[in-house]
Amino acid sequence: MQAWTTRGDGELVDRRLTDPEPVGDDLVVEVLACGVCRTDLHVIDGELEPHRSPVVPGHQVVGRVAATGPAVRRTAVGDLVGIAWLRSTCGACRWCRSGRENLCPDARFTGWDADGGYADLATVSEAFAYALPPDADPVAVAPLLCAGIIGYRALRRANLPPGGRLGLYGFGSSAHLTARLAMAAGATVDAMTRGEANRRLARELGLASVGDERAAPPEPLDAAIVFAPAGDLVPIALEATVRGGTVVLAGIHMTDVPAMTYADHLFLERDLRTVTANTRADGDEFLRLALRLGIAPSATPYAFERAPQAVDDLRAGRASGSLVLVRDA
Repeated sequence: MQAWTTRGDGELVDRRLTDPEPVGDDLVVEVLACGVCRTDLHVIDGELEPHRSPVVPGHQVVGRVAATGPAVRRTAVGDLVGIAWLRSTCGACRWCRSGRENLCPDARFTGWDADGGYADLATVSEAFAYALPPDADPVAVAPLLCAGIIGYRALRRANLPPGGRLGLYGFGSSAHLTARLAMAAGATVDAMTRGEANRRLARELGLASVGDERAAPPEPLDAAIVFAPAGDLVPIALEATVRGGTVVLAGIHMTDVPAMTYADHLFLERDLRTVTANTRADGDEFLRLALRLGIAPSATPYAFERAPQAVDDLRAGRASGSLVLVRDA
């Protein structure tokens, strides 16, 4: 199979790899689409310590099952499935047993610990694959598998009251899906973001206000989610929230958070929370909700052979919404 690999040095290398063979409850999936996530960029640029080198990035994968292992019970060749970031957990630790498998110390992740979706074929355990409707659009679904799920978990952790005001710092793939979800529930949403492409998308989606990433929103926020991997936005977001407000940090990587003062940033019962991956229950809940509400990304397709260009466009902020590698784009 053909695949793009990285050693965490900022480069993608086109390589020919041996086709994977299914063992146990593995599914071998013919990749139809794979979202390009900022976490992929952190892996490619070495901002996340390499867990496997070289590795095939990509963890927002939609494809058809091409082969199944002998222990597969529910999935058949030809089924449409999704592969997400969370790849496996131990199933026995205190976090797994209490419904918090995203915190499992032995969790493994697609495109970091094992090869992901920037390839012709990818593998996943049946237990961690998402069954998708047979007529689902791979380009529309792929970004939901990380950007959407993480945004959903971040929104839940934000404790936004009904009809509340939500601020989004950074307006990329995850944030624009979160905005759609929050507005569908009746929230007022403000975007603070850099890049005219991101700001234009926010205006097109009908957000209440759109400004610079360090700008103050027009009114205090009930909750904020920081999607940008910029630690210096954390005190800015906290200052913008009301008493009892919540700020959630949604990224896997962030630059250092500067010193803050208790009185200005944390007093009056402001909460500062983080998101660490997601559980499979998060994914199931969000995908059902997104398909029912018709929540889909603003997606820019790239042919698989243009993967380096897609990564460069994400790195440089030249594209808005979600970037998706597809066949014959």
